[in-house]
Amino acid sequence: MKTKKPAKPSKVAKLDIGISDTDRAAIAQGLSGLLADSYTLYLMTHNFHWNVTGPMFNTLHLMFMGQYTEQWNALDLVAERIRALGHPAPGTYKEFVKLATIKEVEGQPKALDMVRHLVAAQEATARTARKLFPLVDKANDQPTADLLTQRIEVHEKTAWMLRSLLEE
Repeated sequence: MKTKKPAKPSKVAKLDIGISDTDRAAIAQGLSGLLADSYTLYLMTHNFHWNVTGPMFNTLHLMFMGQYTEQWNALDLVAERIRALGHPAPGTYKEFVKLATIKEVEGQPKALDMVRHLVAAQEATARTARKLFPLVDKANDQPTADLLTQRIEVHEKTAWMLRSLLEE
């Protein structure tokens, strides 16, 4: 009985989507930072959902659940855009820690401190997304611009809603 030789790997065609290799690499690097911030924000929000206590428990528990669910779904959008640009998406805690501008929160803060941390993290994620616009505009990369616009809108609105809980 003859054994088949393993198939040779197929050659991947050169990526030609109208964005230079250099611009695609720079955009993918910027999106990797956005993915890292988004994942860190997701994890922070989910942690707070699990651990919130106090008189606002039900309100915050439900609010955080809606937020981390939205964030979880957005992670794929960012990672898949990186892949569409021809680059690997970061996917380990080690990579995320290196790339993220958001720092982890130690311990279990009180409920309103959780809200303050989330306001800061939402705003940081919006800033990370916004910083990419000059490069994306220069590269004429409308799909990434659209993704960034959507993410900024969500993060700014969520920060506003959270901030409203802190007003007296």
